[in-house]
Amino acid sequence: MNTAALYARAALPLVPGASLLPFVAGRGDEMPDIERAREAVRPDAAHVEAYRRVCGFAAGDALPATYPHVLAFPLHLEVMTDGRFPFGAVGLVHVANRITAHRAIGADEPLNLRVHATAIEPHPRGRAFSLVTEARAGDELVWEERSTMLRRGGGSGACDADAGPPPPDGDEEWELAGDLGRRYASVSGDRNPIHLHPLSARVFGFPRAIAHGMWTKARCLAALEPPDACTVEVAFRKPILLPARVRFGAEGERFAVRTGQDALHLTGTVTR
Repeated sequence: MNTAALYARAALPLVPGASLLPFVAGRGDEMPDIERAREAVRPDAAHVEAYRRVCGFAAGDALPATYPHVLAFPLHLEVMTDGRFPFGAVGLVHVANRITAHRAIGADEPLNLRVHATAIEPHPRGRAFSLVTEARAGDELVWEERSTMLRRGGGSGACDADAGPPPPDGDEEWELAGDLGRRYASVSGDRNPIHLHPLSARVFGFPRAIAHGMWTKARCLAALEPPDACTVEVAFRKPILLPARVRFGAEGERFAVRTGQDALHLTGTVTR
């Protein structure tokens, strides 16, 4: 899985004047009809095992519920680097993710993947859209995902207060090493520079590299061990600066990752 060339293309809108070129994304106010697909994508056993180790999943005969996201990630990049795409991919913020697993997927089961982008919608911090992914075994829909992305700037800045009870407090501590971003990038293909090194993260305004949101979600699922058929929805609240010590807590359907008393990084729910 080589996404280096796609990331090079994703960085083109940052080059002065490059956005004028027709094959470079970053122009327009509406989302065109962009879709990408791959057929018969078969997971590699060694790669699945490496992903399990980085994310904390136990061995098993089925794919971790977050693993199809990794298989589809190159398609996400292809959509966001299409010359018709209205935003540059670098600088977009992943703010929420919902995965529905309809059944367990065998570790060597071939999947047909399809990704498309939704219409742009207003957001309190800018404009948002989602990347919708479907994974099918033959004609059977076995897994689907909605990744909500934010383009910051121009929003009202007013966010609604959280409804319902407060997120569960953490009772399990995780030590996150400084190289976690590079290790997850090696198995996910997500080589966004904000995750790889303090120097590259500073270019984008972060004092240190930050953990991937999808690693944090995967680590939560590894701890929760949800049923094979479930929906897991998370909101990414605040970046985790690496290295870090975070606390994970779960109560009923709800779970959260935080540092200290007030630094809430992720909140989520898992439902059958």
